[in-house]
Amino acid sequence: MKVLITGADGFIGKNLQIKLSELNNCEIIKFTKKANNSLELLADLVAQADFIFHLAGVNRPDNIEEFTTNTNLTAFLCDCIKSTKRFIPLVLSSSTQAQLDNPYGVSKKLAEDELLAFNRITNNPVFIYRLTNVFGKWSRPNYNSAVATFCHNIANDLPITINDKLSSLRLVYIDDVVDSFVHLLNNYKAESLIYQTITPEYNTSVGEVVNIINGFKNSVETGVTLAVGTGLIRALYSTYLSFLPTSKFTYSLVKHEDTRGIFVEMLKTPDSGQFSFFTAHPGITRGGHYHHTKTEKFLVIKGIALYRFRHIITNEYYEIKVSSENPTVVETIPGWSHDITNIGECELIVMLWANEIFDRKKPDTVTFKVE
Repeated sequence: MKVLITGADGFIGKNLQIKLSELNNCEIIKFTKKANNSLELLADLVAQADFIFHLAGVNRPDNIEEFTTNTNLTAFLCDCIKSTKRFIPLVLSSSTQAQLDNPYGVSKKLAEDELLAFNRITNNPVFIYRLTNVFGKWSRPNYNSAVATFCHNIANDLPITINDKLSSLRLVYIDDVVDSFVHLLNNYKAESLIYQTITPEYNTSVGEVVNIINGFKNSVETGVTLAVGTGLIRALYSTYLSFLPTSKFTYSLVKHEDTRGIFVEMLKTPDSGQFSFFTAHPGITRGGHYHHTKTEKFLVIKGIALYRFRHIITNEYYEIKVSSENPTVVETIPGWSHDITNIGECELIVMLWANEIFDRKKPDTVTFKVE
């Protein structure tokens, strides 16, 4: 299938291009402003296409009259499809501004009307997305959305301007937009609705978004990351990282070192504990304590270890040898004292997860020898 994308070098267009290039059944045809593509060339490209995503448009012109391009280019595409005497599904990237009485919104509404009239006359499949604030990688600060501006400025230590923290924001994430586009591309014959929607849509506020993004930046210093695995925070985190300069691709951690080896805390979370690793020289024993509530998981990633456990009430004893050759998670059990000894000939390296962040004021770690 040959897929024509107008505005292919824009924010949404770039992301859509990459997604389509990952499929085996698509050949991408690009129409871009940067290449100074002419309307004559566009007509030729439409004649080659089997499906069209119309993403090109004007939203921040120097002259208000330029908004007419949104309507005129859409009408031209419809005429081009007519001249092919074929059905070529056409998807329009419109805006929620089409519901408002402003020059940009009016131009988008007129573009929608062109598609609706084209569909009534020809029965050619058309689809319209009234997109709200789209954010994600490759968005442009001070252009695509406030999210792009906040992420760019905070990631690059630049000031931000907030006029009203309580101001509401309706957001959709670029991956969700592109996934919807691709789904429609593959299933348009079964789709009866002209107006399409993106899910999920996030309803939040300017202040909340800024607080979240600042939390990402602060996590480098505190070591405590936000819950970045799902939903809006996941999408914002990906967007924030995409604006980091290469000088911030890495950051240093504190290394605690003594005669036994080293201990490094890698990552802390507000509600899912923390990740660390430690080393032990041959013959060295670490630990020798118990916890009341705190739990841990150990994984030997290099070397051979002997884990020893003793119940602090019954005196019951248990031990197990673990090698990195056979990856095994060893749990620490509340009420059992435990230690770990490097019984190999090389340095022992152990990954450690604890279910809570270590609190020096309330460590829940009580010395008790296993021997």
